[in-house]
Parts: sequence; structure tokens; C-alpha cells
Amino acid sequence: MTANSTKHPTFLLIDGHSLAFRAFYAFGKHPEGGLRTSTGVPTSICFGFLKALIEMLDREKPAAVAIAFDLATPTFRHEIDDTYKANRAETPESFIPDMQNLQKVLAAMNLPAITQAGFEADDVLGTLSQVASAEGYTVKILSGDRDLFQLVDADKRISVLNLGQKDKIVEYHADEVKARLGVTPEQVVDYKALCGDTSDNIPGVRGIGEKTAIKLIEEYGNLENILAAVPTMKGAIKTKLEQGIESAKHSQFMATIKTDVPLPIDITDCKLTGFDTEKLIPLLEELELKAFVNKVDHIQAKLSGNYEQPERKKTLNSEPIPEIKESKANEDDELWFDFAKQEKDQAIAATASLKLDVQIIDTIAKLEQLCVILSNKTPTAWDTETSALNPFEAELVGIGCCWGAEINQVAYIPLSHDQGQNLNWIEVREILKPILEDASYPKYLQNAKFDRLMFKSAGIELAGVTFDTMIASYVIDPEASHKLDDMAMDLLQIRTVSYKTLVGKRKSIAEVEIPAVALYCGMDCYLTYRLVPLLEAKLKEEAELWELFVNLEMPLEPILAEMEWCGIRIDKEYLGIFSQELEKDLDALAIAAYQQAGKEFNLNSPKQLSEILEELLGKKFKDKSRKSKTGYSTDVAVLNKLEGDHPLIDTILENRTLAKLKSTYVDALPSLIQPKTGRVHTDFNQTVTATGRLSSSNPNLQNIPIRTAFSKRIRAGFLPKEDWILMAADYSQIELRILAHLSQEPELLRAFNAGEDVHTVTAQLLMEKEEVTSEERRLAKIINYGVIYGMGAQKFSRDIGVPVKQAKQFIDKFNQRYAKIFDYMQGVEVEAERDRYVKTVLGRRRYFRGLDQIGGYQKAAMLRSAVNAPIQGTSADIIKVAMLKVHEILQEYQARLLLQVHDELVFELPIEEVAELQPKIKNAMETAVELSVKLEVDIHTGKNWMEAK
Repeated sequence: MTANSTKHPTFLLIDGHSLAFRAFYAFGKHPEGGLRTSTGVPTSICFGFLKALIEMLDREKPAAVAIAFDLATPTFRHEIDDTYKANRAETPESFIPDMQNLQKVLAAMNLPAITQAGFEADDVLGTLSQVASAEGYTVKILSGDRDLFQLVDADKRISVLNLGQKDKIVEYHADEVKARLGVTPEQVVDYKALCGDTSDNIPGVRGIGEKTAIKLIEEYGNLENILAAVPTMKGAIKTKLEQGIESAKHSQFMATIKTDVPLPIDITDCKLTGFDTEKLIPLLEELELKAFVNKVDHIQAKLSGNYEQPERKKTLNSEPIPEIKESKANEDDELWFDFAKQEKDQAIAATASLKLDVQIIDTIAKLEQLCVILSNKTPTAWDTETSALNPFEAELVGIGCCWGAEINQVAYIPLSHDQGQNLNWIEVREILKPILEDASYPKYLQNAKFDRLMFKSAGIELAGVTFDTMIASYVIDPEASHKLDDMAMDLLQIRTVSYKTLVGKRKSIAEVEIPAVALYCGMDCYLTYRLVPLLEAKLKEEAELWELFVNLEMPLEPILAEMEWCGIRIDKEYLGIFSQELEKDLDALAIAAYQQAGKEFNLNSPKQLSEILEELLGKKFKDKSRKSKTGYSTDVAVLNKLEGDHPLIDTILENRTLAKLKSTYVDALPSLIQPKTGRVHTDFNQTVTATGRLSSSNPNLQNIPIRTAFSKRIRAGFLPKEDWILMAADYSQIELRILAHLSQEPELLRAFNAGEDVHTVTAQLLMEKEEVTSEERRLAKIINYGVIYGMGAQKFSRDIGVPVKQAKQFIDKFNQRYAKIFDYMQGVEVEAERDRYVKTVLGRRRYFRGLDQIGGYQKAAMLRSAVNAPIQGTSADIIKVAMLKVHEILQEYQARLLLQVHDELVFELPIEEVAELQPKIKNAMETAVELSVKLEVDIHTGKNWMEAK
């Protein structure tokens, strides 16, 4: 038969990067270093990809084929949320040349490899599937990504394929998707909106798991109905959904695959037309892919759409292509397959050959012998296994340590396993305390802050942590993966067992047998020990990075742990009253919205709001919105464009602002109070942001808004210790001061050092007059800060309410008046393109490796980030240095540092210490880092955080 003889010809779509990564990891980590040519060129991807491609051509007999790939540059999702896929490991070095050769092979085979700047391969596949289906094709998508299940349709015109053993192909239509996930294809994004997606770092609703998500969807149908029904719900589910409404909506948006991406090719270009064998054969021979050279005629027939020609018999010199075997256990539970059993077994054997001889310390005599070994103060890696992640609720299950690179220099101390022989923690603590609390014993840890807090909870004040592998990885490259498993694979070629695999369906690691946990914990200690010299060598390649690690980031870790342990008091009664007030305001806004719309509707329903705005504004709404599968978008970006076009827009925006304040902070904060302390203990994340800034979570204090009167009032809910006060110290205009220093703009330097109002100075320069109005100063302030973030004329015009042409004139004038700033920004762009990274004043780096692969608005966006990075990063460095200096001062006082939010430090202290401490803290912060301009700090005190602000 020929490909075009069926009623509905098949269009085969391939998720290129997914298949390439699977091929890479199937072959790429065995002792030989993966499949390579005799000259060392990596070919794992080319081999595995072509093997799977031929398999699919033989079985599906498509009339058209297209392969979608991701670009190594940010997408629109990254622009919206910089934590999106932030947990992904850095691309291995040998992956890149292998991929480049694959692209050459695909081009020689005349197969379209499609990318689109600003979008993911999933979006390209989503768009192609819709276009191809509309053109009469039956679409089959080869991918291990369950996200693509949302593209499957009810009439079986679009399906997702999973390649299994030999002739077995698992094809996912709607029924199979429902059987696999428990939801229909159209409910997949709602499912992810609720329970999240750890592989993409999509949060979902905190506390909602897969089973609960499925149950809610079964009951209410979709996310829109679920959120609309929240007021009628009861119990913990209601609380979780109330607190997670915005996260659910955000997660739904992030998980939704675009189906309207502008395609760089026409669908007719994907039809199989064969290829020039004279181009392909030399390339295959160069890559030493002899098995495929011997099959060129067979491949040519398939890629010409001729599926009747039998495969040519192998010659005596032919090399058999290893058989593809189905994966029996896939850690991330994705739907895929393993390649080449022989090569895969070699990779597993390489890992399995590392069999640690972990000493299980299950008697006091053994523990005392261990302490004798450790008494020579050799560096030792430590790790704790706990029953929970919260130090106020967790119990130590066991402790591991490693004191050398030999496989028998590892030990595990079981403490509270459900079965087996445990040691008594009180006895163990007294024996280990002299070692763990003595700073002269060097200690290595992965994520030391976690273990420090766990030890503290158990009565140990950990001291002497000289190396944290997670922090080291972050300093080397903030956007790489800092997970121990990923570093072990990347730097040591050791594959580990995941926590999820170890614990399985058990509630706690305490339920796992002692020998299994001993090996797991011992491996973590061993890997940490082995990674230290490798990471140290990388850091020392650049003196600035080593300095940053040793003198800033490492000393900061115990300070952050102390802040987390302290927490901050919350006024539960005040927030309860505030919540009731907000509820009344939201009710009033709903009534106003009904009047403006001319009918009642669900304000939280994007679909209903879209229909109403289409009725009220018609084409104007459509032009400023964008089409999705469920209608026209009504997100904040769209509504901001529509401001002033109808009174309903302002009402909806205010409603969303107040609803978010209420659910995210006012209602959520009381539920986060730790019963044992009566305080909220936020997590300060040291290794998350790309810029070097700290972030916080549970709750995210960095996102507490302060612009409106309502949002400022949230801070009134934060209190000091009884009879103490809060003190807030905030850097004034620190980003502009850093910009003045970096650019050496004379007028800015003069204004700051003379103590003048820099916004007034800018207004005077732009307006060319001495006396400026408050409105003109406001305009100058917008442009001053806008420059830091690369604000363009269109955004500036929206912010100040003038035509784009006039806004551009203001920006041009700014660049003329502050020529040194303009020159500096251009210089940073050149530096980023040349070096692929930029640096802060203290030498912190942020990499921009994908600049050479993109153009247009995507490149412009990345260059804006590059210009902003030294400013944001230097600001981060300054406040971290300030925290070290302030912490040293506080050792003589009762006062405690509680929070770090943006450019602000928040303390609690007795009233009698204010007069003496205030000038000391101000001086420490203002002299943290020497710049060409003076740093200025504003300090205020109050009975709550709002008063202190």
C-alpha cells in the first residue's frame, strides 16, 4: 500500500527534544561515555532517534512527518513566570554536538525540524495537530510527555503514541487518557491546574494531590466550575482552594498548550518526498552509523511514502540495530520507552558497580568507634533523614556521614525506624554533640540549612559547615540544576535512587527498612563528599566566584536558618476582621459589575467574562485579546490594555486585586501559623533566583503588594514579640544608585551625592526647566525605573497616558540627557553577546547562552534581562553583605533579624534597644559595599510592620 491510499492519511508528529533526551540518556551514561565515533564524536542521540523514527515509519506509514524542537531560549511562559521549569537540570555538554549532528541528518533526510521563538515544541505540535486535522489527516503524536494528552480529540483524529515492545504501540485516544489519568483530554489542564506538575515546576494548588484533583473534576466538570463552587464547599478542601485560586488559574494558563502558533512552514512542506541519498550517506558514514548506511534504500522508500517495498536484506557487513525494549519502571512516570537493552544494561551496570559498604551503627559501641574515626577532624559529609520537612514537626529518622572517597567510609545511624534496631537519640546526641557543635570539625552538606534546622529541632546547634554543594552549584551557574541527583549524574556519572522510588506509597521514610535507607542516605553523603573537590575546582577557576561563595553565600546560610527558626508573629484577629471587610467590598464590586454588564455573571469565569466583553466592546476586545481553545483571553495583560474602554474593566481589575489579597494573604496567613510557636516561619530560598536575590515561600513575602491602601494594610497583620516593636530598614532607590555607579553617569552621580531628589532632577532635564510639577516628577520616576527594566515606548505610553510617539520622544530625550546610561546599556548587550554572561559588582554571573540562537523580540527580551541582571544582582549582593554585617552587630543585643523582603530588613527588638541599635544598623547597611554614590537607608519602627514601613 502507499501512504496516500487511505481515506485519512496519517500525519506523524514527533516531539523532537523528548525523543532526543531519551536516546541520550539511554546510551549516553555507560562506562564508554555513550555511543561515539572512533574520533570521539557523540552519536547516542543520532542512533537512538533514527532507530525510533524508522520503527514509526514502518508501523504508522505516514504521508507526512514533522519534528518539533525546543529552542534554548525563554518562551512566553518563562517571561510570565521565571520559575517555570527552573527545576530542570542543565543540558549535558555532550548533548549539544550530538543534537547539532541530528539536525544535519534530519535536513539531509528532507524532514522538517520546526522551532518557533517564544514557544515550546508542545505549542508547535499543538498547532500542527489542529492544522493537520483540519486538512483531513489523522494525526499521531510520538511523545513521552503527558501534557500532550490535552490535544487528543473525541473523534480519534488526534492521538498520542507510546512506542513499546516490538509490534506493540500504545495509542492514547480519549478513553485511554481517561483510563491513564482519570480525566478526559479536555480536563488535563484543569487537572494540572489543581495538582500541579513537578516536571515543569507548575505549582497547582498546595495540598491538592492527584486523587483529590480527579475527584473535584468528576464532581464539577472543570476548573471554572470548581472555583465558582468554592464558597459552597466545606473543610480543608475549601481552605486550600480559597488560598490557591490564583495559583490554580496561573497553573492552568501555564499548562495550556497553544494551538495558534505562527508556523514557519506550510503544512504541505511536511509531505514525504524522499531525499538525496548522496547527501545522507556521507553524513551517516562520517558519524559511523553503519547500521543505517546499510538501510538507506529502505529509509528512502519509507520517506518517499512507498511502504510496499520490502526491506533490503542485510549484507555480511551489516550491523544489527539493537532492539527497542519497553521501560518497566520509569521514575518520572512518563510514557516512553528505553532504547537498546544491551547498551542500557551497560549503563545500569556502571551505576550498580558502585556498591557502597555502608556501616549501620546500631549499637553505642559502634557509635563510639565511629567517633574515634572522626576524631582526627577530617572533613565529613553529613545528611539527615526525617519524618517530615517541617523542622517543628519532623523527627530524626536517621543520620548519615561519609569521611572519605572509599566505598566503606560511610555510616548510617538509625534512630526512629518503625522496624529494626534503632539507637536512642538522647544517647546518640550526647555522643555526637561534641563533633557536630564543634566548628573545628569541617562538615560538607547538600542544602545545609535544612539539616541545620533539623538538628536544631533535635537539640544540636550545627557548626563548622565549610561547604554546601547546593550553594556551590548555584554560585557557579544560578540557572543550572542544584539537585544532588543531577550533579551526581553530570559530574560523577552516578545514577541515584530517588526518594519517591525508595519510599513508594509509604507515608514516611521511617517505614522503609533500615538497610535500604542506610544505602540511600549513605549514597547522599558519599556523593556530597565526592562532589566537593569538583565544585571547589570550578569555583576557583574564577577568583570572584570563590570569594562570593566563601565570604558571602556560605556565611549567609546559617543566618537564613536562624531567621526561619525565629519566624514572625501574626495578628490572627486583625486579619479575620480585615477578611470580612474585603468580603463586603468584593460583594459590592460584584453588584457594580452586574450593573455595568447589564446582567449577573460569574466574575471568576474567564469564559463568561469573555462573552460579556465581546458583547460590550466587540472588535476592540478581540483586537486587544488573543484567542484560545475556550474563547478570548481575559487575563490581566488583556484587561490592562482595555483600561478606560468600559467601566466594567476597572471593576474587574479591582475585584481580582482584592480577591487575590484576600485568598493569598489575608485568609492564608493564619493557616500558616505554627502551633508550637504561634508564629509564621517562611522559607528563605538561597538557590532559586537567576539574579542572586533571595526568594521566600510558605508564604511568599516577596510578593506582598504595597501600592494600594488595602495591600499596605496586610503588613499591619505582622507583629513583634509581646512588648517589643518592629524595626524596618529599607534601602532608598538602591537600583538607581547602582545604575549610577555602573554607568558613571555624571548627572546621576552628582544628584545622589548631593542628596538631591533624583526624580526631580530627571524631570528638570526632560522638561528643560527648574520648577517641575508633581505630575512631571511622577513621569520622571516612571522613566527612571523603567530604564532599568528595558521599558519600551508602548508600555511607557500606557503608564503615563500619552501617545506612543510622544512616549518615544521622552525616552529618546532621556537617552540624550543621560548618555552614559545609554552607552552602559549598549555595552552590557555587547558583553552578553560576546561572553554569554554578565556580572555584578561582586562578580556574580548570570548566563545568557541562547543569544546566538534567536532574533527579533525574543532576543530583545533576553538582552533586556541581560542589562537588568547586573543591577538586580548587585542589589542582591549588597543586601546579603548587609545581612552579614548586621548579624554580627546583633550578637550583643536581644534584637533579632526576622525578614528580608526585596531591599528591606525587618527586625524585632525591645524598645530600649532602638536608640542604640538604629544608627548602628543604618551605618552597617549604608557601608555594606562601596559604590561611587552613597547608599541611603530609611529606618522606621512601629507596633506592626505597616507602622514600621
